[in-house]
Amino acid sequence: FNLKNKKNTLKKKMSLEQDKTQNYFNDVWDKSIVPALKKYIEIPSQSPAYDSDCMTNGLQEKVVELLVNWVKEQKVEGLKVEVVTLKGRTPLIFLELDGVKGAKDETIMMYGHFDKQPPMEGWKKGKGPYTPTEGTIENGHKVLYGRGGADDGYSIFAIVATMKALQLQNVKHSRIVGVIEGCEESGSFDLPHYIDHLKDRIGTPRLVVCLDSGTGDYETFWITTSLRGILCANMHVSMIEEGVHSGSGSGIYADTFRVAKSLISRIENEETGVIVDDFQVDIPDSVYEAAKETAKTLGKTIYSQHKPLEGVKSMSDSLEELLVNNTWKPMLSVTGCSGMPPVHTAGNVLRPKTSLRLSLRLPPTKDPKEAEEQMKAILTKNTPYGAKVELDDCHSGSGMTALPLSNELLTSMNNASKKFFGKPYLAQGEGGSIPFMKMLKQKLPKADICITGLLGPGSNAHSVDEFINITYAKKLNAVVCQIVADISN
Repeated sequence: FNLKNKKNTLKKKMSLEQDKTQNYFNDVWDKSIVPALKKYIEIPSQSPAYDSDCMTNGLQEKVVELLVNWVKEQKVEGLKVEVVTLKGRTPLIFLELDGVKGAKDETIMMYGHFDKQPPMEGWKKGKGPYTPTEGTIENGHKVLYGRGGADDGYSIFAIVATMKALQLQNVKHSRIVGVIEGCEESGSFDLPHYIDHLKDRIGTPRLVVCLDSGTGDYETFWITTSLRGILCANMHVSMIEEGVHSGSGSGIYADTFRVAKSLISRIENEETGVIVDDFQVDIPDSVYEAAKETAKTLGKTIYSQHKPLEGVKSMSDSLEELLVNNTWKPMLSVTGCSGMPPVHTAGNVLRPKTSLRLSLRLPPTKDPKEAEEQMKAILTKNTPYGAKVELDDCHSGSGMTALPLSNELLTSMNNASKKFFGKPYLAQGEGGSIPFMKMLKQKLPKADICITGLLGPGSNAHSVDEFINITYAKKLNAVVCQIVADISN
């Protein structure tokens, strides 16, 4: 029983025909998934952190109904789909497909979410958050503009299409469960309750596939090796009871915006953007080594994908440093404000209050709860002029570093990427957050976790002109399907 015979035996057990598989995904995306995605985009639903009426306005239920009906229409033999709703929590879609005799008696878990970020203003003419619009980007890839398509509305379609493709080719597969949540964009605060509620039905997965991450480019299959954490809070700075004529009050009491800037400078060096040591961690040498390799692959795309204005420079001339900044260092963004009128109606008034929404990305290994306490202490103690400073609506989520992956999964990912992209897979850290992943890593320390997704250059998740790259999605779906087939056998 030599190595050659062993390879031939494995090939027969897990065989997915390349052309047949890719043709299926091309067809199902064009004829079924894209039309359904358009309907999904049209629904103006938002994650609960951004829509206080989401539990009563019926929009999330409308999304769930659309997705569940589509799943049923695919007629995946033996697939059970259920909407699970715990009291006072966002709904969750649970998928369950029994394994086939002869495949490994194990469970593969696939994850995604259906909730969306807010719409945001400034979409280019002809596009809009709830107006699905097809287009083509510079590499000739077809894309679909609209809120939530790539983050992460496509996930349930890709999961069910994977199941269907395996059945159409009679490929044996392990038991597959799908978990599609409704509050990821709000920090996944409902998800732990569902994982506990469904733990007996989920079982102990051998492999977890997360479809909510990004890709360095659209030329090969990418996986995510780390995710930053997140800490968000509203900071309110108040000085006087009501606004007064600036000619009367300025110079007697400080402007609340200046005080707010002063407080932020306690966390961030306004000249360099460097965050104080309280939120820093020791960065492994391997991170810098990996950044060097990724920089060679991505080159100037690292900064050019964000469409800088003419003459604007990035925070560093070093591509390696930019990658480390984006994936392992804390960085602060002010993502919203209130207490200020629009510029065209702003009178000469010393305003009584300034409120800012702070978003602090945390290193993958930083404890978010510790960071939350540190932020409160830094911003609210010994305030300038005795200003009244309050923090509320705080929420935080953990980052993570990936566990070492099994040789079985590494081999599968590499072969699948070569099969459908013609290139080996690549890996990178991501600057975003998927709080659920840290929890899952702790609950399933022996499971392989494959984190991937569609958010690549220009896709602009959370902001204006967000798109899903349909051309890339078809190949990504084929790769994921091949990985599920490999691990099942």
